[in-house]
Amino acid sequence: MAYIRRFKTTSGATGVQVCYKEQGKVVKTVHVGSASSETALKKLLRKAQGIIDGEKKPLFNLDKFNK
Repeated sequence: MAYIRRFKTTSGATGVQVCYKEQGKVVKTVHVGSASSETALKKLLRKAQGIIDGEKKPLFNLDKFNK
């Protein structure tokens, strides 16, 4: 299971990480970045969601509709 973790850094910025859990324990953490503005934070959250979504297989093949 993967989830996005937001936390405050010592400098006051907001850090964003993608964490992976197995059997209730964090086994891997990927640091996406730190943001000091709301706009930068939104970009980092989209990037983190992209990392999670990139590992998923699509439920349906919609290629024939995207022509």
